Amino acid sequence: MMQTALQQPVGMTLLADAATSLTALKGSTSIAVSASPTPTAPPESARTVVTLFTPGQEGIVQVIAEILGKPWTTETSLSALGRGSSAVVVGVLATKNLARDLQEGDYTAWILVNTHCVDDGSFPEEALSDCCHYEFLYSLRSPFFRRDLTRFLSLILGQTRPHEDLKTKSRTNFISTTFPDVHAALPNLDILSVGSDAVEIRVDLLVDPATPPSGTTSAVPSLRYVGQQLMLLRQHTELPIIFTTRCTKENGKFPMDDPQLFYRYLRRAIQWGVEYIDVELWLPESIRQRLAAEKGNSIIMSAFHDFSGTWKWTSPEAPRIFAQSAQYADIVKMIAMVTTIEANYELEYFRSEIRKTHGAYPLLSAVNMGQLGQLSRALNTVFSPITHPLLPMIAAPGQLTAAEINEALHIMGQLPKRDLYAIGSFRSTPQSMFMEKCFNELSLPHSLTSIDRGPMGSVERVLTQATFGGASVHPPIPSGTGCIPAVSEAARAIGLVDTIVASPQGPQKTLVGENATWKGIRATLTRDYVPSAYRGRTAILLAASESEASAAIYALRSLGVGAIHTVGFRARGPLAAGLEPFTSIQSVKRVEQPFVMVSALPPEKSLLVQPLLRHYRTSGHSSPPSTRGKVYLDLTRGERTGDPVNVAVRAGWTAYGIEDVDAWTTVETLRLLVGQNVPFDFVRMASGRVF
Repeated sequence: MMQTALQQPVGMTLLADAATSLTALKGSTSIAVSASPTPTAPPESARTVVTLFTPGQEGIVQVIAEILGKPWTTETSLSALGRGSSAVVVGVLATKNLARDLQEGDYTAWILVNTHCVDDGSFPEEALSDCCHYEFLYSLRSPFFRRDLTRFLSLILGQTRPHEDLKTKSRTNFISTTFPDVHAALPNLDILSVGSDAVEIRVDLLVDPATPPSGTTSAVPSLRYVGQQLMLLRQHTELPIIFTTRCTKENGKFPMDDPQLFYRYLRRAIQWGVEYIDVELWLPESIRQRLAAEKGNSIIMSAFHDFSGTWKWTSPEAPRIFAQSAQYADIVKMIAMVTTIEANYELEYFRSEIRKTHGAYPLLSAVNMGQLGQLSRALNTVFSPITHPLLPMIAAPGQLTAAEINEALHIMGQLPKRDLYAIGSFRSTPQSMFMEKCFNELSLPHSLTSIDRGPMGSVERVLTQATFGGASVHPPIPSGTGCIPAVSEAARAIGLVDTIVASPQGPQKTLVGENATWKGIRATLTRDYVPSAYRGRTAILLAASESEASAAIYALRSLGVGAIHTVGFRARGPLAAGLEPFTSIQSVKRVEQPFVMVSALPPEKSLLVQPLLRHYRTSGHSSPPSTRGKVYLDLTRGERTGDPVNVAVRAGWTAYGIEDVDAWTTVETLRLLVGQNVPFDFVRMASGRVF
């Protein structure tokens, strides 16, 4: 059995080092409870996760348990389940007769996840896949294996719901990968995804080298090939994926003589944890109804296409199709080929009538195909399909790039030029040059001016300009600054504003102070662990002042952490409730094992966190029912004393640096200021060259 780190003898040298650090950073205190609201973590399913694994791959059970932050064990058979085990993750070997046993028993009390390593070229037994709620395909050769698994688990357990964020945006786009092999898209996937909120995998356009064409119709790629392609795509993008099996009648390659074929592939996509499932309206109602009942946390997009050129948005058929689609869908997609420019105006009238009669839900994504329908692609605001010059072909006639849509919106007055500012020092912020490049890539008409923080009142003069369109502010300013009339709940609790959003309200504009940094911290912390892994767990936070720690406190509270032990600062603000001090070496001894440690120390004091990292080191061994997860986040900027991140890695921590937080914060800042999505991977790729 594994010993936890503090069950083992801790050398006197480490304790002395820790005492020295604590003495140098003294000032931590306990603070009275505040009634100010803090974000809460989403509820987690109470069901046990039963992981089915193939011979020699039992290690996947431990990794799942680590990601979930839960205890685990293994059983020899399904019959052993429920015999008093307190483990939340249970591994069961996938034996030859397991599928039969699942068919004969009632296992609805558990979440059955079939896991399968594809490194040896094998694929799960279809009968076994059909009996499970979900299925995870993975490759241990991939450096993205763990993050892919975290994303999968977060979605199927309802820990993350990307659609809840996307449906609040004023405009969303998705890019369709029209490659016969996803490998061809990977070198340019980062740049392809700029301006997109999701990535579509056109399953019908995939060409399976193991499946030769039959007759005049291209052969459908095998589930084995599709699963591997999906796994590859998800490992290389953090964007939600849209899984599409387009039929021959609607400009695709899936044959229409077997509707059950569509069900098999779409059902498997749900099991694989795909965020969006494209379900064509022509499919029998029984299939659409069944998919809607089985969708779990996936989102159903109903798809209707008409290529005749005679279909009318003003016809009685149009509202009937919407109503029929809305029965089993979260998003209704209606697309028609048109031959007149007037069809675009008819579509906008139809869109307005749908809003009147059906409200905001389900969402309507409607565009016209062909050159004459391109105007509608600019006017559509819900999941507009876009293309890119680097794609081998467009997915539908008349598709535009994100840049072309933005140019059209600007010409029509729907995207007016805005004067944005980066306020701070050294060309204002390290983000500013990168943001300018994004504006150019997306053909946004905005200008970005970098200005140094001047004397008191200088920020107010910028904000009151008639053309002011928003700003990023580094270092952040207090949220109580009188020049900002409104601040978000997060910015108010944190006490700092790092982004000023100019929201148009008719002829007027409203300025809102936001804090993007806490979201950057939270996104970093949930790269390798689901949000609920932090719930109730102990955290240690080191900083020289409350202002340097407040965003991290808010992010940790949003994840539902338990006690937060502080070192080096005295907190008095709204986030002070529940903070517990480390005032001596005895305080360290009382904390058995923290799950997460965050250091926001200044560079000259960064060395002082290292004794604590070593003190709470991981043994490197693990067995049921223990888990091994621990997270270290270094928020220190500038030239550090020592190398805490490498010390943390050697001591068994999952470690992140300020570069990851900065990249995620840049992603969030762009969303707030200009409503555009730039993928994290693109920001990180560019950060080495730009900021």
